[in-house]
Amino acid sequence: MGKLEARLEKIYSRYNRRVFVSPDPLQFLYDYDSVADREVVGLVASALAYGRVAMILKNAGFVLEKMGRSPSDYLCSSTEDGISCTFEGFRHRFTDGRDIASLLVAIKRCLEAHGSLEACFASHLVSRGGDCVGAMSGFVNELCAMAGIEKSYLLPDPARGSACKRMFLFLRWMTRKDDVDPGGWNCMSPADLLVPLDTHMHNISVMLGFTSRKQANLKAAREITGHFAAIAPDDPVKYDFALTRFGIREESGIMDILMGSDNGSHAA
Repeated sequence: MGKLEARLEKIYSRYNRRVFVSPDPLQFLYDYDSVADREVVGLVASALAYGRVAMILKNAGFVLEKMGRSPSDYLCSSTEDGISCTFEGFRHRFTDGRDIASLLVAIKRCLEAHGSLEACFASHLVSRGGDCVGAMSGFVNELCAMAGIEKSYLLPDPARGSACKRMFLFLRWMTRKDDVDPGGWNCMSPADLLVPLDTHMHNISVMLGFTSRKQANLKAAREITGHFAAIAPDDPVKYDFALTRFGIREESGIMDILMGSDNGSHAA
C-alpha cells in the first residue's frame, strides 16, 4: 500500500461513519428500507442539494413529508393534478412549486413506464456501453421528456459539460453500500462511478496533483476519478464522503493528513 493510499484509508476509517453524516441530505435515505422509496428520496434530495445546507434539509424534508411514509406509493397513487396542487407555493431558492411538481410527475411517469428508476437508468447504461456518464445523460433526458420539458436545473445533463455533482452524488448513494452509502441499486458496479465533483473536492484534487484544470467540470471529474481509480480500482469514489467532511463540518487540516503531517488533532 502506497503512502497516499494509506493516508486515504486513515481518513476513510476515521470519517466514513454515520455519525459524521449530518448535516447532509444523504441522511434522509436512512429512513427508508424499501429501495423503491429510497431511490425516489435520493433523487429528490440530491436534486434539491444546492444552496445552504440548512435550507436544503428544510425544503427537501418538506417535500418528503408531503409524500408520506412511502414516496413511491404516493407518486403511483396520486394524480398529476394532485401532485401539482400539493406543492403549489413551494420554493427552494429559484426552484418553485411547478419545478418540483414537474420533477415528481416525471418520476411518477418513469415508475409507470419502467417499474423503477433503476430500471430506467439501467436501460440507458446498456445502450451507452456501460458508461455511467452517457447513461446519466440518457436518464436525465428521459425524465425531462416525461416532464414535457427540454431541460431542468434539478436534472443537470452531463452531456453539456458540467460535472453534475448532484446527479453523480445520487448515483453514489444508490450504487455503493457501506457504513455511509445505503445502496440499493445493482445495475452497475461501484468501479464505474464518477466522483461527484464540487469546488471543495476540486481544490483537494488540485493540491494532490490529480488535475490541473481550473474548472470543476466534467473533464476534471473524469480526470480526478481516474487518479482515484489508480488507488482504488474497484471503488474510485470510496473516499468522497470522508474527504468532503472537512468542508461540510468545517474541519481543517486535511492536507496535513494527506501530505503526511497529521498530528492527531482530528481524532473523532
